[in-house]
Amino acid sequence: MGSPIEEIASKYLFSVDAVEALGEVFKDDLEGVIQSLRRPSQRYFMRVNTLKTTPEELLDSFRMKSIQIHRCEQILEAVFTNIEGPFKIPEVDKKVVIDKFAAESVLQGAHIYAPAIKKCSRLRREDKVAITDVHGQVVGVGKMRMSETEILSSRKGLAVEVTTPVYRGPSLRETEEYSKGLVYPQSLPAMVAARVLDPSPGETIVDLNCSPGGKLSHISQLMRNTGRVIGVDRNSRKIDVAGGNVQRLGCLNVDLIVHDARYLADDFPNLKADRCLVDPPCSALGLAPKLYAETSRRQIGDLADYQKQFLRAASGVVRDGGSIVYSVCTVTRQECEEVARYGVEKLGLELAEQKLRLGDSGLEDFGYGASLLQRFDPRKHGAGYFIARFIKA
Repeated sequence: MGSPIEEIASKYLFSVDAVEALGEVFKDDLEGVIQSLRRPSQRYFMRVNTLKTTPEELLDSFRMKSIQIHRCEQILEAVFTNIEGPFKIPEVDKKVVIDKFAAESVLQGAHIYAPAIKKCSRLRREDKVAITDVHGQVVGVGKMRMSETEILSSRKGLAVEVTTPVYRGPSLRETEEYSKGLVYPQSLPAMVAARVLDPSPGETIVDLNCSPGGKLSHISQLMRNTGRVIGVDRNSRKIDVAGGNVQRLGCLNVDLIVHDARYLADDFPNLKADRCLVDPPCSALGLAPKLYAETSRRQIGDLADYQKQFLRAASGVVRDGGSIVYSVCTVTRQECEEVARYGVEKLGLELAEQKLRLGDSGLEDFGYGASLLQRFDPRKHGAGYFIARFIKA
């Protein structure tokens, strides 16, 4: 028998380091948190693009297609549909193995495209197959739309049509509303982050980690296509993804820059933003569903150091009196409260009230500023997330 942490890690396919990091935050119900992370949220959220339509018009459009959509009372542009399941999955002899990201999407009803397939053998079109991740966890059953030969030769196109997922949500990206840019799939905490930034029409806003463009386009939407929104990423491919989304959504006040945002203040000394969003890469230990997690302590520590570099860059880009919002889709102490502490103690930033609060306060042992922080709990909110807002004195 191993330690309780090792037993939990083995049971849920989470690394020991990931379980320990979660245990530092959720001491009272560690298994409950991991169980919540391993299944989808009960609600699938979308953001209505008010640059092109209204929530009422979008709801009517979806209801005509027999898709039941509901309004979120706290955020006018947020709508959601309920996730159904879990469903019993029939046993099937043949199988395909897919990557982690695809498996977590299939769990909610998404179809499978050729690049996601890790392993398949002697499969033909129309074959019925079980769909598993690399650990053999079944996430659904589907019908082959390509043969093994076609998958290996083309590496593109719809490979498996999912017929029986464990959970069922909307195939939003296949709708006319999505292609026209009327709606964007986005978690509720991510929408809260843009609302906490609270951009005003006519301002200059910088998004230091802009791809794939969800919060970037939300900021543009809240500014009603006025002012200037600058999105930054050092990866040109990611900038292309963000560019495609802002174009589809009709965001006309967005400028995209291929640049290492950590050095933005040094290389663009005349740039002074009213507000800055810092949404850097993180361990993603708040995202759900999460079939397994291989995160190590070293990765968490390296990511926290990386996140601090972006926060430092934001403090150089924002004008005096301007605001900075730091958000991450994780829950580890190192990437959340400790990065916020760095902002206060090392950068001289002041923690500030958040205009919209749908989550809980920060960890109590953070001290006097815990009530100014915002945390989302996977058990209550369907995902783990962290938001801090600062003022540059």
